[in-house]
Amino acid sequence: MKSIFTAAVLAALMAGTASAETIGVSMQNFDDNFQTLLRQGLQARASQVGGVTLQIEDAQADIARQLNQVNNFIAARVDAIIITLTDTSAASGITAAAQKAGIPLVYLNLEPENINRLPKNQAYVGSKETDAGRLGAEAACQLLKKKGKAGQAQIYILMGDLAHQASRDRTSAVKETLAAGECKGVTIADERSAAWMRTNAMDVTTNWITTGRPIDAIFANSDEMAIGAIQALKAAGVSKNDVIVVGVNAAQDGLVAMEDGDLHVTVFQNAKGQSASALDAAVALARGKSVDRQVMVPFELVTPENMAKYNNKN
Repeated sequence: MKSIFTAAVLAALMAGTASAETIGVSMQNFDDNFQTLLRQGLQARASQVGGVTLQIEDAQADIARQLNQVNNFIAARVDAIIITLTDTSAASGITAAAQKAGIPLVYLNLEPENINRLPKNQAYVGSKETDAGRLGAEAACQLLKKKGKAGQAQIYILMGDLAHQASRDRTSAVKETLAAGECKGVTIADERSAAWMRTNAMDVTTNWITTGRPIDAIFANSDEMAIGAIQALKAAGVSKNDVIVVGVNAAQDGLVAMEDGDLHVTVFQNAKGQSASALDAAVALARGKSVDRQVMVPFELVTPENMAKYNNKN
């Protein structure tokens, strides 16, 4: 599906009506760095469009809190709702509640489990999560090949929150890509959830290090967790040249880690593009217009060779 994030769409929205829309936004967790980028992107796009008021709430990774926020938005008769899910399996109930109330709903970033059954006044804006895992695994495989370990490396995976489809898709794509390519002989030594958090990833990686087993590469579902792994490796005195670390997002902290030579591969996830497309979709639906049911913003591979062009992109 094509993105609706275009200058023509912005112009149409700005010229479309003098009315003001109130959009309720429930964010999965303000403490998550990428969710913060999404929130800032929504605010920036709302300022561009004009005539839009955002009511942004923090679900604090608590599904009960998020459901309460959605119910409050419905009771307040907001014009549309944007949500980054705390638990993607809760989407069917949220969809039904918004549909019953006749309020347009846009899922942002974290794919709902009912993505193929959304009603006409609802949409999903995100990125194809399997691409993130595939791109990172392909690049890391080439690095392992250069080190002569393409078919024998010991691989570890730091997964995000298992309630999120993104975590499951990125992880499965890493495994499938490694198994199908030049690295088909590698061993997935362990995989653990660090719930997208840097401190959790540091603890998990520290435990891996203390086992004494070899670690050739760590695939993290996000840069935040990759940085946690890097901190654990540094604390244990492991050389940055000994372990290939892969992340996802190419946010500023990740790019700094790459510049320092600690993060070897990441995949750019376009927070501004996702947020802008989600805000555009919510406003369009609130104004009775139709939008694509699924809007996918592409992932892009980031390596030390091309990282400079991704500075300040989010």
